[in-house]
Amino acid sequence: MFVFSEHVNLKKERLMCGIVGYTGSREASPILIGGLRRLEYRGYDSAGLALLGEDGDMQVYKAVGKVANLEDLIKDKNLSSGTGIAHTRWATHGAPSTINSHPHQSQSGRFAIVHNGIIENYAVIRKRLMGMGYTFRSETDTEVLVQLLEYMVTNRGITDTVEAVRATLKEVIGAYAICILDRTRPGEIILAKQSSPLVVGVGEGNSEFFVGSDASPIVEYTKEVIYLEDAQIARIVPGQPISITTIENRCVQPHVQHLEMSIGSLEKGGYDHFMLKEIFEQPQVLRDCMRGRVLPSRHSIVLSALSSHSEVLTHAGRFIIISCGTSWHAGLIGKQLIENFCDTPVEVEYASEFRYRNPVIRKDDVVIAISQSGETADTLAAMQLAKEKGAFLFGIVNVIGSSIARTATTGIYTHVGPEVGVASTKAFTGQLTVLSMFALALGHLKGTITDGFYHEAVDELYHIPDKMEKVLEEDARIADMAKQFTYARNFLYLGRGYNYPLAMEGALKLKEISYIHAEGYPAAEMKHGPIALIDADMPVVFVATQRHIYDKAISNIQEVKSRKGKVYAIVFEGDENVSKVADFAIKVPVTSDFLSPIVSTVPLQLLAYHVAVNKGLNVDMPRNLAKSVTVE
Repeated sequence: MFVFSEHVNLKKERLMCGIVGYTGSREASPILIGGLRRLEYRGYDSAGLALLGEDGDMQVYKAVGKVANLEDLIKDKNLSSGTGIAHTRWATHGAPSTINSHPHQSQSGRFAIVHNGIIENYAVIRKRLMGMGYTFRSETDTEVLVQLLEYMVTNRGITDTVEAVRATLKEVIGAYAICILDRTRPGEIILAKQSSPLVVGVGEGNSEFFVGSDASPIVEYTKEVIYLEDAQIARIVPGQPISITTIENRCVQPHVQHLEMSIGSLEKGGYDHFMLKEIFEQPQVLRDCMRGRVLPSRHSIVLSALSSHSEVLTHAGRFIIISCGTSWHAGLIGKQLIENFCDTPVEVEYASEFRYRNPVIRKDDVVIAISQSGETADTLAAMQLAKEKGAFLFGIVNVIGSSIARTATTGIYTHVGPEVGVASTKAFTGQLTVLSMFALALGHLKGTITDGFYHEAVDELYHIPDKMEKVLEEDARIADMAKQFTYARNFLYLGRGYNYPLAMEGALKLKEISYIHAEGYPAAEMKHGPIALIDADMPVVFVATQRHIYDKAISNIQEVKSRKGKVYAIVFEGDENVSKVADFAIKVPVTSDFLSPIVSTVPLQLLAYHVAVNKGLNVDMPRNLAKSVTVE
């Protein structure tokens, strides 16, 4: 179980496809629709809900497109019901359509199901069921689950719904979070989970229950929640305690946790977009991340994960960082931090590649898994592989109770709060802050950095949020600059040292939300190919805040300018040389080279944001993307 470091403030966020459920004395439909709206940030292409009346009447409504379309569809319907399930779908099997949308019903209409995840052996089961006379309306793998459930009841004679679900899940291979309604059991919802998150909110005295694929649809109604574990099945009925068993029919005592999440953290708070709000939240959330850990009065860093496992971490022969996307970029910076401060070799791997080869893992290896959501499928699978080979597992995640948090032996929570915008901003700077704390604290414990350097570095880290606030004051100027780049078709981002991974992260942000092709490159590598692309139509973003290679940065910029490239430069305050040759320059407060990516990423985030806004794009929900990828 993940032993996290200090500052136990339960904050949540997450991913692709969304589940909401409710059973109790209130009208279910407004709760379901409101919950789906809370989950819109995940990315989806259709939405639907199923309501179960006290008389066993089942109503199912589905719509392609936004939740608003579903809301329009049901606005004139008689929806009196206290039990229902709802879903936002991100297409995997079958194109976006009403037929392929969730909920799906069994052939007789007795059961309705919503499902997050993927059933890998669905084709085999589907063929078998069709051979027995079952017909399928959709192209989805999910419909196989509900038809197989009906088969268990009608052909196997299993009368209890939970037992039928148990028998069904023993037949399937894959990942799932499911909610099921049974027309013969009004007021009841059956839940099950495997490798996809599912949380239950508990009303006072078990009078009502709320279900979500994360806590955001629940927190408005209750702060008492239960996170289901893998291979668990739950039955919720108003007025009765939740019943949880495993697929192997072992009873489980529910573990209730208290949320410290606020509704305000899920609202835009006056900003035009969640992404902009989250960019501006970064100074405060980094203070939250450091609270109780970075102690300026003692010039030290205290991490319980490090003190509890000091023997393993100080004697690690190698660190292997596994992650995806933005977290992979954070890992590349973490590699430099750990190698520079701890004198221990570090490898950084794409989790998706790591899991499909036969990596050499030794008993003294420490595998660090970095994930915003804590549910990334590739990262989880890579962790399981490393665990089988005997490595020590360390997690860096934001979501308490997430799958990666539970899989890791120990680790550190970033505590940056819910991140709704699909393009990660504060999660990235939170990861960099945690990696900085970890590398400094471990280096000091090992004696590979001096006391003087350690104390100065701790003090500088503590003041990083103040310096980020100064950068945010440049927002209007960056917005004005962004107008010059709105119609660009390609961008090149360049940096050296700690700033090379930051260049890749800046390029990723632009690609994600503006749909402009961009590449991040080591500046010195420009001459080995990318320089051929540079002309008057190719903007080049240069992160030039590392002082020991400053002269080389100027030379690289001159190479771009001589080929008529437009240069957007990030430099330290007081810089004059780069500012003179760059077309646009944003100055950030001077800080240590190893901390400069935390402040330098802010203008890169703002540039991407404003370019996308100028193009009239949906910044918070870019096309084809989901908040976290829980399937391959």
